[in-house]
Amino acid sequence: MTDLSTDLSYDPDARRDTVLARQLVERIRRDGPIPIASYMRACLTDPEHGYYRTKRAIGQAGDFITAPEISQTFGELIGLWSAIVWQLMGSPRAFDLVELGPGRGTMMKDALRAARIVPGFLDAATVVLVDVAPTEALSADLQRAFPVASVGTQQLADVSRAERPAIILANEFLDTCSLSQIEVTEGRSYLRGVGLDPSGKLAFVRRQMVSGLAPATTGSVVFETQDWSILKDVRRRLSAGGAALFIDYGHFDPARASTLGSPADTLQAVRNHQPEHPLTSPGEADLTCQVDFNAVRERLSAFDVEGSPDISADGPATQAEFLGSLGIMERASRLMAANPAKAAEIEAGVARLMAVPGMGSRFLAIGARASTLPALPGFELAPRKC
Repeated sequence: MTDLSTDLSYDPDARRDTVLARQLVERIRRDGPIPIASYMRACLTDPEHGYYRTKRAIGQAGDFITAPEISQTFGELIGLWSAIVWQLMGSPRAFDLVELGPGRGTMMKDALRAARIVPGFLDAATVVLVDVAPTEALSADLQRAFPVASVGTQQLADVSRAERPAIILANEFLDTCSLSQIEVTEGRSYLRGVGLDPSGKLAFVRRQMVSGLAPATTGSVVFETQDWSILKDVRRRLSAGGAALFIDYGHFDPARASTLGSPADTLQAVRNHQPEHPLTSPGEADLTCQVDFNAVRERLSAFDVEGSPDISADGPATQAEFLGSLGIMERASRLMAANPAKAAEIEAGVARLMAVPGMGSRFLAIGARASTLPALPGFELAPRKC
């Protein structure tokens, strides 16, 4: 979702009686408090009432707007980045172009349109869309629009199974990976979960005490960790060669490294382009968290995948640094010259993507590549504290 961390003007006690909320209340009454990760998964991917299964999330008519919807230059640059990486890979005659969480397909459409100027790229590409929601209509739309070898939809685990090179793209995907929280208070650590308050409404609670995890803190501090199993799948997929690119909002600070994760409470929800408490509208609001890019970098470059060759991580860089290095200003200027009637709109969109402070600094990009490849484009600057 577009970053709303600076505007949390919601009622923390508000609760809506959604269908999923009633189901969760009954589940908690029967079985007791549930982990935050389980609550998040249910809200987003429940087969009948999960947000991504039932809602039109992206766009003015949805709940939030992402970078590809703000400016076509975003997806176009990702497409050209992919074409350059393909050339660095030796221009293989067949490879998979994978997008995790394609949404309405805006980024992929813009990427393919821009990348077709590179001879052979589209002929070699098989587009694979990985999403929890059905994407058959999106697949057919892409198949009609671009001469790619085929357009398929997969489950997340299938990303790691193919034996040919891949370029994996993901914009605002990592922020939806399931979150766990530990609360440290007065030298004691507790797993946080979702239970019921005295009135029977959903509430954050301490589920159980955790032994052996009690760092020195002042007051009450919440630590966060995410389920990074998808990054293991990405590493396995890159074992056949290729690269991955992740762009999301979050933070990077190696000094924060901890067995407990990041000292932060960033779980947030948005509905109708407005922030609300994460427990307000289960199944009817988008739930995300800020990504710990220090943890992402460690997982991408870890040596914990049996049989996988070395995988190197590049970055992170801020979105402004990454897009600036790829030439977003020059591309915007050419686009404005070709479309003078939309020049103001184009300029405003690019300015929003590059704003510091704003999306340009709050969103970060990180790359992963088979160690046989050189450093990826856009990551010329060394990792820094962001």
